[in-house]
Amino acid sequence: MACSSGTTIAAVPEDIIRTHILTRLHGPALASVATASSQFYALSSDEHLWASVCRSTWPSTSSPFVARVISTFPYASRSFLSDSSTALLCTPQNVRPDPDRTPLLISAVDLHYGQRLLFSEVLETETVSDWFRCSPFRLDLLDPKDVVKTPVQCPKGENAYGELRLSWIVIDPEGRRAMNLSSEKPVSVKRHWLSGEVQVRFATVLAGDKGSASELALCWLVVTCGGTEGGEMQVREVSMEVEDMEGMHLNGRDSLVCMQRAMGGKRGKKNVGEEAEEEARKKYREFMGKKEERREKKVRAEGRLDMMCVALAAVSFAIFFSTFVLW
Repeated sequence: MACSSGTTIAAVPEDIIRTHILTRLHGPALASVATASSQFYALSSDEHLWASVCRSTWPSTSSPFVARVISTFPYASRSFLSDSSTALLCTPQNVRPDPDRTPLLISAVDLHYGQRLLFSEVLETETVSDWFRCSPFRLDLLDPKDVVKTPVQCPKGENAYGELRLSWIVIDPEGRRAMNLSSEKPVSVKRHWLSGEVQVRFATVLAGDKGSASELALCWLVVTCGGTEGGEMQVREVSMEVEDMEGMHLNGRDSLVCMQRAMGGKRGKKNVGEEAEEEARKKYREFMGKKEERREKKVRAEGRLDMMCVALAAVSFAIFFSTFVLW
C-alpha cells in the first residue's frame, strides 16, 4: 500500500483556519501564531478577529463607547489587547507625566467567579476639575445602596473567595493607551467581624516620585461581597484607591501622575496561572514590607526628637532653677 504524503497547514482552507482555529486562541497565542508564517500573519491581521478576542476576554469592551475608543488605537484591538495583557514594571520610568494630557479616564471592569461572569461595567471619570485633582482619589462602580445579585451561591469560608477574578482596565482615550491595574487574583481576603461582609482586595504596585513617600504607590482594588450562607452571593462594592508607602491616600492628581508613568512606561511579559498569582503577592508583600520599614524609621525619628525635647526641657529647667536660687 502506498503511503500518502503528509498534509501541510497550507492545504487547510483559509476560512477554516480563520473561523475554527484562530478564533479559539487567546491574545498571546494569537500574537505568536501571527509570527509563524506570512499566511498566518495575513490571516491574523483581521481586526474582527482581535476585537472578538477582546470581547471574549473582557466583556466590558463590548460597550459601543469602549469599542469606538479602541478603534482609535494605532492597531485598534490588537494594540489594546497588547497593552492590557502586559505586566506593569514598578521601576522608575522615563516618562514625563502631564495631568492635562489626560482629561478623561475610562474604566472597563469585569468580575468573574471561576469562569462565570458576575459583573461587567464601564465608568468614565473626568480628571480636569479641582474636585478630582485635590480630593482623595477613589473610583466607585456601584452607588452605596446598589447591590449586584449574582448566579453564584455564597461561598463557604474565606478561602473560596479566592476564586474571584477581577480585571480593571484603565484607558486613556487621548493618549490611546491602556493598562490592567488588577492582580487578577486576590492578594487578601478578610471578613468583617460585625457585618459579615467579605472584603476581597486586588492590588498593583506603581512607580512614583523617587525619594518621596510615593516612590512606590499601591493601587487598591476592593470588591466587597455579602449574602447569607446557602443563598446567592451579592456584590456590594467595587472600588479603586491609591496609597503611598505611609498609608496616605493619594489625591486625584498624584494618582493620575502615577498612572501616566505606568501607562507610558516599559512593560514586561505577564505571567499566567499560579506564577502570576505568586508574582502579584510577592510585589504586594514587598510593598507592605517597605511600608512597615518606613513606619518604623519614622517612629524611631520621632522617638529621638522626643528625647531631644525632653533633654532640652530638662536643661532649660535646670538653668532657670539655678538662676532663681542664685538670685
